[in-house]
Amino acid sequence: MVASALEPLVVRVVSGLGYELADFEYVNGGRMLRVFIEKAHEPISQAGEAGVTLADCESVSRQLQRVFEVEGIAYDRLEVSSPGLDRKLKKAGDFARFAGREARVRLRQPVNGRRNFVGTVRAVEGERVQLDFEGELLVFDVAELDRARLVPKP
Repeated sequence: MVASALEPLVVRVVSGLGYELADFEYVNGGRMLRVFIEKAHEPISQAGEAGVTLADCESVSRQLQRVFEVEGIAYDRLEVSSPGLDRKLKKAGDFARFAGREARVRLRQPVNGRRNFVGTVRAVEGERVQLDFEGELLVFDVAELDRARLVPKP
């Protein structure tokens, strides 16, 4: 099954259990499905964690296995985990949620000869992200993003 077709089903199952889908991906030639969850409506700590426990991951994994069996979705292996301290930022909402935190950003096209930036997420307006980078404000559309991750704090 194509990942884009599977996403609404995974979102429905995960949110039905009281979690939010942070991300998911097919890896290893589509044989393994990785699902990253966060607790819904729980504030994120300074370390970037929303308190996802092993029991949370087990619960979501069991429910997804049942639903996938009923829906006839083939996969070899399922992994459910927290997005981690260096979580991916993919949507405008991800940047808004982590405003004030440091992020490592790679853009598809260079800006002033650079594609890689590390700075503090300042604000999000619609699909435009403001990143404080070396004392200057870098503004880019989420569509211009190649990849972005939070920078973990020790």
